[in-house]
Amino acid sequence: MLTAIIDYESGNLHSAEKAFQRMAREVDGGTVVVTSDAETVAKADRLVLPGDGAFPACAAELRGHKGIYDAMVEAVEAKGRPFLGICVGMQLMATTGHEYEETPGLDWVAGDVEKITPADTALKVPHMGWNDLVIDQPHPVLDGIATGDHAYFVHSYQFHVAKPAERIAHVDYGGDVTAIIGCDTMLGMQFHPEKSQAVGLRMIGNFLTWRP
Repeated sequence: MLTAIIDYESGNLHSAEKAFQRMAREVDGGTVVVTSDAETVAKADRLVLPGDGAFPACAAELRGHKGIYDAMVEAVEAKGRPFLGICVGMQLMATTGHEYEETPGLDWVAGDVEKITPADTALKVPHMGWNDLVIDQPHPVLDGIATGDHAYFVHSYQFHVAKPAERIAHVDYGGDVTAIIGCDTMLGMQFHPEKSQAVGLRMIGNFLTWRP
């Protein structure tokens, strides 16, 4: 079993690599590699797409790495390989991003990524720090996770899903902010599971053993 964390030059992947490798050892989840090699992405049994920075820049970098991009799309769309997007990696799953300019996403989960606008103007943007998850839909990735468990967020834009059934969890930050999305073999987490201590590690382990 091979999990590929895709390196398309849009983020520091060291902490993600260590967290996924640790949980792979604990749950017998196979091998985890960070890779920018299209052949490795193509043969991987599951894929992880991190992302830090602005939506347009991350989208351009991903599409600019054509071999990786094509291999990832084929693996997810044609082969149904389990996929996890993290932070901007989750946002890229949307139909369209609206950060600085309108930018097409992967359109794997219908919706738009727009700036966070808390109802309470005292709340700062970016949304940074720990927040309580509210579970909206059951999902195997949430095995052992309950409403009220904490996850670590750093973001200024949020994913507005078009279909409520595809929002698995949210948090309250002056209004609902999507935390986890899911559709078929695809998952996205707006927070950083690799920085969310025991809760995040549990979800990583659940993803590594998930059989959609």
